[in-house]
Amino acid sequence: MDTTKTADPTAPETDTAEPQATEAAEAKATEAKADLKDAPAAETAGADEAGLSDEDLEDELHDELDETEPRSEGVGAAASAVVAAGLGLVALSGSWVSRVIAERQTLVGQIESVNAATTEAKIEALYGDAWHMTALVNGVLSTLALLLAVFVLARPAFGAPGRTLPTWVRAVSWAAVALGALGVLLFGLMYFDILAPLPKAA
Repeated sequence: MDTTKTADPTAPETDTAEPQATEAAEAKATEAKADLKDAPAAETAGADEAGLSDEDLEDELHDELDETEPRSEGVGAAASAVVAAGLGLVALSGSWVSRVIAERQTLVGQIESVNAATTEAKIEALYGDAWHMTALVNGVLSTLALLLAVFVLARPAFGAPGRTLPTWVRAVSWAAVALGALGVLLFGLMYFDILAPLPKAA
């Protein structure tokens, strides 16, 4: 009786399969370790990118603020120039305020003229005071227009260097300066009876 054991044909395959399975498991473990190592680096890179994006957003906000300030200053200067020109024009053409004050002064003059002793005193009470009040009010408006226009033109000199007013704002401001100066001169001469003095009684 032959007691010799025949080799199991599956034994070699089992032996070769075990190393393959071991190698596959080691490869998976290595990949898992590599993934774990790469994960913090990816997170750090993402954080860096997020930090850069935050800085970019801050820079954009600062740029927007810097752009908004000159725009707001330009709008204020333009509005001031238009107001100054309007005041100068209204002063020369005669404002409603000056007319009301002149009419009130005329009424006061009529009351005072009752006790006036001479004709010149009556003329002064009835007409002279009203004309002087008209010249005074319009002269004040012209002075305000002149000062506001000069302020608009001089404002860039006291602001950030390199900033200039738009051309049309400067043109309107210079027009307001001309109207204001003309009004101050004209109404000053009228108030002191140098231009268009009161008539003298015969």
